Amino acid sequence: MAAEPSYVIVGASLAGAKAVETLREEGFGGSILLAGAEPERPYERPPLSKGYLLGRDDRESIFVHDAGWYAAHDVDLRLGVRAVRIDRPGRAVELSDGSRIGYDKLLLSNGASPRSLDVPGDGLDGVLYLRTVQDSERLSAAIRAGGTVVVAGAGWIGLETAAAAREFGCEVTVIEPEFGALIRSIGPEVGRVFTDLHREHGVTFRFGESAREFRGAGGRLRAVVTADGTELPADIAVIGIGVVPNSVLAEEAGLEVGNGILTDAMLRTSDPDIYAAGDVANAFNPLLRRRARVEHWANALAGGPAAARSMLGGDAPYDPVPYFYSDQYDLGMETAGLPEPGRYDEIVYRGNVDAREFIAFWLDRGAVVAGMNVNVWDVNDDIQALIRAGAAGARPDPVRLADPDVPLTEV
Repeated sequence: MAAEPSYVIVGASLAGAKAVETLREEGFGGSILLAGAEPERPYERPPLSKGYLLGRDDRESIFVHDAGWYAAHDVDLRLGVRAVRIDRPGRAVELSDGSRIGYDKLLLSNGASPRSLDVPGDGLDGVLYLRTVQDSERLSAAIRAGGTVVVAGAGWIGLETAAAAREFGCEVTVIEPEFGALIRSIGPEVGRVFTDLHREHGVTFRFGESAREFRGAGGRLRAVVTADGTELPADIAVIGIGVVPNSVLAEEAGLEVGNGILTDAMLRTSDPDIYAAGDVANAFNPLLRRRARVEHWANALAGGPAAARSMLGGDAPYDPVPYFYSDQYDLGMETAGLPEPGRYDEIVYRGNVDAREFIAFWLDRGAVVAGMNVNVWDVNDDIQALIRAGAAGARPDPVRLADPDVPLTEV
């Protein structure tokens, strides 16, 4: 009688936890080991810069499963344990606790790490990052105490933490090397909406600047020095300059990497028995007709199950419309697609941009490639349908697209 297969998941992340859940739901009866470097069981990251950071969500609400779920589903969950080596010829993973675990299939869902700002003074107390639940708790405690905050980076994490700090009454300055907020993720046009929003709430922006040095006294941060020598008083500095995929383990094992672990549309790596999902995967998306490494929550939520089904022999390609959302002050938004500069040539607006109740559509040669609904709800499915139609050749009339009296299903 053949032995039951053994599946190993490296990365106790949202993607890893949802992969494990799907394996059991799909009837996989073999052994499953889920190993994570963090001491916490798998949790969701969006609350760390939103509700949990603000104290609106309790701690238990962030976890993917309750504490007893893994044992109840016969999952060997090992926390605080890193994978240090993949032995591909031996089909085994070596862990930091000294154990060696054999696998028939391996999933890498070990995410990404904050890009560090390696400048003098970066080790001072008060220089903070936001990636883990412990990071969120430290930052929450710091901004609740009030004071002056300098945020390095005007991306999503930077702006969400700036909004949280303002809600606790902190003075906030955001420094950003680009000449606007969110330029690399949504372009300058809609990025200005968020810049204006934050300015109205008292945030100061210093565009075209970066941090050169952190200065302190007694081991504690006192100021951030910008590249031009300006000294900004600071009790807290939050570094939000992006993340780096945790692909070194895969690279050292000889897997193909490039801005993450390269996979096909089935989330298979260059080794047919090794898969990757979530922030670490640079996956070929048939809808986009290109590779994309998507760092947002929805990709982990859906990518883990997709990888699990592929591991079980499924043949459905993973072709999601990328999705992300943000809440800042009284603005809530959802975005479908990847409206990166260089991938669109026109933006069409529907609704009132000044009142921040609108939909923005990014078009490329007439096709909708992305859309953002701002304080307008129950339309994201329709926006995603327009993106899929655009990939199939549809070219909507821009006048009808902009007209709020024309249902999105009829443009």
